[in-house]
Amino acid sequence: MPQNRLMHEKSPYLLQHAHNPVDWLPWGSEAFEKARRENKPIFLSVGYSTCHWCHVMAHESFEDDATAEIMNREFVNIKVDREERPDVDRVYMTFVQATTGGGGWPMSVWLTPQLEPFVGGTYFPPEDRFGQPAFRRVLQRIAETWKSDHEKISKQGANIVEALREAASEESAAGEINASILEEAYHQFARTFDAHEGGFGRAPKFPRPVTLNFLTRFHARNPDIDPGQHALEMVLLTLQKMAAGGMHDHIGGGFHRYSVDGRWHVPHFEKMLYDQAQLASAYLDAFQITGDADFAATARDVLDYIRRDMTSPEGGFYSAEDADSPVVAGNGDPGHGKTAEGAFYVWTKQEIDDALGDEAPTFSFHYGVEENGNIPAGADPHGDLRGKNILIRDTGVASTAGGTLRGKPVGPTPKGLEVDKKDAETVRKSLAQSRQKLFSIRSKRPRPHLDDKIIAAWNGLMISAFARGAQVLDDASYLETATRAAEFVRAKLYDGSRKILFRSYRNGRSEIEGFADDYAFFIQGLIDLYQASFEMRWLKFALELQRQMDAFFWDDKGGGYFGVTGHDSSILLRMKEENDSAEPAPSSVAALNLARLAAIRNEPELLAPAKKTVNAFARQLMHFPSALPQMLVAVDFLETAPRQIVVAGDRGEEHVQELLGEVQKHFLPHAIVLLADGGEGQDFLCEKNEAIRAMGPVNGKPAVYICEDFTCKAPVTNVQQLRALL
Repeated sequence: MPQNRLMHEKSPYLLQHAHNPVDWLPWGSEAFEKARRENKPIFLSVGYSTCHWCHVMAHESFEDDATAEIMNREFVNIKVDREERPDVDRVYMTFVQATTGGGGWPMSVWLTPQLEPFVGGTYFPPEDRFGQPAFRRVLQRIAETWKSDHEKISKQGANIVEALREAASEESAAGEINASILEEAYHQFARTFDAHEGGFGRAPKFPRPVTLNFLTRFHARNPDIDPGQHALEMVLLTLQKMAAGGMHDHIGGGFHRYSVDGRWHVPHFEKMLYDQAQLASAYLDAFQITGDADFAATARDVLDYIRRDMTSPEGGFYSAEDADSPVVAGNGDPGHGKTAEGAFYVWTKQEIDDALGDEAPTFSFHYGVEENGNIPAGADPHGDLRGKNILIRDTGVASTAGGTLRGKPVGPTPKGLEVDKKDAETVRKSLAQSRQKLFSIRSKRPRPHLDDKIIAAWNGLMISAFARGAQVLDDASYLETATRAAEFVRAKLYDGSRKILFRSYRNGRSEIEGFADDYAFFIQGLIDLYQASFEMRWLKFALELQRQMDAFFWDDKGGGYFGVTGHDSSILLRMKEENDSAEPAPSSVAALNLARLAAIRNEPELLAPAKKTVNAFARQLMHFPSALPQMLVAVDFLETAPRQIVVAGDRGEEHVQELLGEVQKHFLPHAIVLLADGGEGQDFLCEKNEAIRAMGPVNGKPAVYICEDFTCKAPVTNVQQLRALL
């Protein structure tokens, strides 16, 4: 079996290509020098290990000897994991989007030896199809053109980079942003909201939790008037529909990447850590706002999946699970080593009948299981899912109970029919037992590939989710999970002597230094962990990392944060992320981090960069505010008088726990919670806010002080009084 230089890499994606006949090189000086020495163009292929179409192009082209022969003869071939090197991905994706009008992965770009792009695209098929030319034909045409006129191409490449550099410098324009922008963003989301199925826009539908974050905060500003109420309705319907749909893994927990249809029915089956983290937090918000136990159950479902399947023995969180997995022979499938998207997750009716026996009719009715499969043909272009079922919950437990007669579903509950609570509870238990049986059976199937690299940024998001889960769900085990992950990142991905965070870990730390999102997301996680544990080490670490983030990424001229330090000369453009998409932009998260740290520490000097960060994106916010919903969360916080809730007493006391528990039941997006326990932690808080020193128990009882804009109400000592104030 052939092997190439990727054999020495740690990235699971690069290792997937280590035995290709293509002479791949990793991004770095060896590849660049080879291209310059031999005067060959570079073929840059960027993807990630759980990317379905990356696998397709690899099997069709990169594993093909004839294609590899052309690539090796005519080009210097570089393979990049976009999750490990988002800086490389961002530069060339900007080029591809600017020149083709679209983008995606795998990304295919041809560069001059000076790393300047001149041709770009995404997936290329082995033959002409899908309106795309055959990959081999593209390779040969580019090779011929380079040989005949490489000087002209090099000049064009340099001009393209200069144009991209000018565009990047013009993207941001400073201005003054205030709370009025929030209502304009709300109206933009309202115009694209799907009032029947939830979500925004048409298929494919992505969860985009940053949108939900903004809308819940907008509701909190206007809870009793129509815009605020409608904002909450949009959030709740979207969360309910996603949880009921096939995008939600009803057997093993967690959410798939997105839905290919408008009903959240047929997902793209990969599971990403950053989605799980942000969605768990969104469901926790919904539970705090409504008290609806279904939202709490979905949040637990996500957190428990991550803890079970996506956590390393040392405590860090893995990155992703693939969409594809081997097909098991049986029930009409020949198997024979074939892989298919979703194979691990789907079921035939016969499999469910065999597994569940007398309970199968109730389960099948509840989860939409059909004899010939429940997947629309248009949503399964390759036929991989023919005859299979993706579990979807189109009916509630009460409706299933009412529509079941002697264990056999006969249809939905007739309108107005009261369902006996005992029957509903019986059905609930039956469904839970059936899910457990199917989980045991499914666990024996070949699992999808696990990308087990541990990314600092995504771990930060997941630490936030577990820390908030510990508070909102009153589950100390979630706090333990969050703490172990933070300790892992500090031990394995942080160089204390140089005060540098690193990007990723797998079989030892990578040497790729962290990017702005690694700092911003991990700082957010540390702040949330401090709010859950009141351990001062996490707040101090957050402040230390914030200083480093400012030193490495802050734009002194325009405000906001660049994605990269600018120290790597191979990265041609230093840009700021201007969209909160699947992941929030680093500047959006950093602005809120700064505002929260300012409120915790009573440090107004931290507010100045927070406001300057928001104002740095004024042009984008004024023209298209819905592009930056997480930045709008920071605007909302900055435009509201901060609320400090100080609990005075020893955390180990039962009554202190009761008071904290009451605080954590409420959705309080503008509040920060502090513990005045008289210890060293309180001394640190008092460095900038001497008033906390005077906040102590009242008549020997633990007390809560609620302060708005650092003006405090009279303390309360019982839960009922606290509830009334909150």
